[in-house]
Amino acid sequence: AALLVVVNVALVARRSIWNYPFAILAVAIYAVVFFDARLYSDMLLQGFFLVVNIVGCVDWARVKGQAGEVVVGVLRGRDRLAWCVGIAAAATAWGAGMHAFTDAAYPWWDAAIAAASIAAQWLQARRRIESWWLWIAVNVASVPLYAVKGLWFTTALYLVLLAISVAGLIDWRRALGRQARS
Repeated sequence: AALLVVVNVALVARRSIWNYPFAILAVAIYAVVFFDARLYSDMLLQGFFLVVNIVGCVDWARVKGQAGEVVVGVLRGRDRLAWCVGIAAAATAWGAGMHAFTDAAYPWWDAAIAAASIAAQWLQARRRIESWWLWIAVNVASVPLYAVKGLWFTTALYLVLLAISVAGLIDWRRALGRQARS
């Protein structure tokens, strides 16, 4: 699963539509991994990722067919604020539910990662550069959580994903600049 995720994210950073088959298989495997670790927010998140990866694949294919490449965009300022408020509200509600109704390990921390991941995945499927900023934050927060749970391979994976996310942000910013000049 970790290798599939690395390939997936590397292909996303390059704006390749071929990222999607790798993503779909990886989320199926990681759902089982997170269930076993009692990280239920992360487990449920994998189902969401499956759906959004299908939506993203369709959208990226449509845009690539029209423009000849996967075009990226940015959110307006008020939309960024709305996404931040939404992430905070979702993390608070989800963390409260996980804390109250499950034996989840680190329910608040896990919920914050899940909420930010949901937003990042949706924005990525819609080709918004802000997705990379969120992925960087998710990766920074995930590394210590997975280390505390003893998921060492996943911890290492998220360090690699952090580096790829930074590279993805740089590549998408360059693409945005080329698009603006065209």
